[in-house]
Amino acid sequence: MLPELRILYFEDLEVGLTETLKKEISSSDVVGFAEITGDRNPIHLSEHFAARTPFGARIAHGLYTAGLISAVLGTRLPGPGAVYISQTLNFRAPVRIGDTVEVIVEVAELIPERRRARLSCTCKVGDEVVLDGEALVKVPKKEESDPASMRMGGGRA
Repeated sequence: MLPELRILYFEDLEVGLTETLKKEISSSDVVGFAEITGDRNPIHLSEHFAARTPFGARIAHGLYTAGLISAVLGTRLPGPGAVYISQTLNFRAPVRIGDTVEVIVEVAELIPERRRARLSCTCKVGDEVVLDGEALVKVPKKEESDPASMRMGGGRA
């Protein structure tokens, strides 16, 4: 299921505002990610190979888990119109097939002069943090996105 779209403008944001997303990781998700990216590392695709690794079973691609952060940023907080500037990622623990990942994104800082938001990003399986980091995004102002204000001379300078 895809997250419902919610548009937040820079004026709507405040430090501490949080959004979450939960996703159960399926084998087909991992296979699909491998097909799209070309990352066919057998630790993600082969039970036989993965069984001989320290993980003991197949694990999801780390960037698939990180991609769930992008889903929150692009659909909910801040949502459509936000532009990724940068993202740090710290991979803390593996995500296995069948795990439910909870993504938590929180506004950590607002930079009004540049319309940027620094966001704290955490992915958890149960109580264990599997990935964390920070994103920096550019967030549109309401007047830039509102067609009525565009007609009235608003919009980009």
